[in-house]
Amino acid sequence: MERLVEIQSQKGGYASLADVLRSISDDKSLSIFQLIGDVNSNREISIKELGLNRRQYYSRISAMMATDLIKRQRGIYYLTPFGKVIYCCIMIAKSALNNYYNLKAVESVEGSGFSNEDLSKLVDTLIDNQQVKEFLVKKC
Repeated sequence: MERLVEIQSQKGGYASLADVLRSISDDKSLSIFQLIGDVNSNREISIKELGLNRRQYYSRISAMMATDLIKRQRGIYYLTPFGKVIYCCIMIAKSALNNYYNLKAVESVEGSGFSNEDLSKLVDTLIDNQQVKEFLVKKC
């Protein structure tokens, strides 16, 4: 994780996508990031509950700060505007993962002669997240 901070500062600019993804790539880092992003949390993150020691925790925090995902203000960590965008993308990905088998069902009928209207109806029926539906329809 310390290497990530060096990579970002050497560039003199913003972090690469690989740097950003690396900073939240393990389960513990992702959990910390999501706890910071969760507006309903009490902002108190228990290092022990995460199964991390202080060095591991602050190394992950430092990597997220170096990639401009989070910032610290008055001792409290917040998502930056960039971090909010990444947080929303993660929430969409989690929703897609929760709908994995429904997405596989949609995949199985794609290209099998279903009209766009019928495919759209199937997506509306199977997928509950509007943003995931839009990705399927837009084919981005």
